[in-house]
Amino acid sequence: MANVLHVAETTTLNNGVQMPWFGLGVYKTQEGPEVETAVAAALEAGYRLIDTAALYGNEKGVGNAIRASGIRREDVFVTTKVWNTDQGYDETLRAFEASLNRLGFDYVDLYLIHWPVKGKYKDTWRALERIYKEGRARAIGVSNFHIHHLEDLMASAEVMPAVNQVECHPLLTQVELRRFCREHNIAVQAWAPIMKGNLDLPVLQELAAKYGKTPAQIVLRWDLQNDILTIPKSVRPERIRENANIFDFELSAEDMAKIDALNENRRFGADPDNFNF
Repeated sequence: MANVLHVAETTTLNNGVQMPWFGLGVYKTQEGPEVETAVAAALEAGYRLIDTAALYGNEKGVGNAIRASGIRREDVFVTTKVWNTDQGYDETLRAFEASLNRLGFDYVDLYLIHWPVKGKYKDTWRALERIYKEGRARAIGVSNFHIHHLEDLMASAEVMPAVNQVECHPLLTQVELRRFCREHNIAVQAWAPIMKGNLDLPVLQELAAKYGKTPAQIVLRWDLQNDILTIPKSVRPERIRENANIFDFELSAEDMAKIDALNENRRFGADPDNFNF
């Protein structure tokens, strides 16, 4: 179990880059004042990782908010992703340029393939390898990849993925995928960690009462103690601060096991083997 003591604490990726365990996701956060306010609140609360994507349509606002914060660019870890319709070698190189332009940066810290588009993701990965070798992404990785996608990619990859960002939470614990990633030194990062707000599970309510925390804080703490990087999303500054208030307690092994036992292999998002976007 990682000893994560504060919101900006980092883990070391397989290429030596330091990546914060905890960050802000901005999926469905509107471009303009909404995303800029959320990112500003997160940075003020000590967050140092912001996760966006071309699909989200808010890269420009993310870049604006980071610049406006006065925090040095190298002190904020920025992730973005190539969308499915932009996959392929040349298309990905163009999409990356467009993302950089919108962000207003000359590099990103992590660039991900958003979904494993059949027949395309290996060419897309070659483009990511080029971007990485040129120093324009400090690390590269994937999102929503099952084990078989990873095995297929790694069979011909020159650079191993540093991160696999997947849907992961108490109802979808992804134990086998997490084990595979651990064995191959790929960091696992959870999206939808708080199950899109579906937190009314008796076990979570009981543990929230026991530790004097919210159910969301219990789940986010469970992530960290399982060595899962996590990016809860919120647009409300008070919730953004609250989500990060998870470094002053520790779940017992018994309580961790209670949360592990909630698994139903239940997805709130699409299955990476069966998506049509």
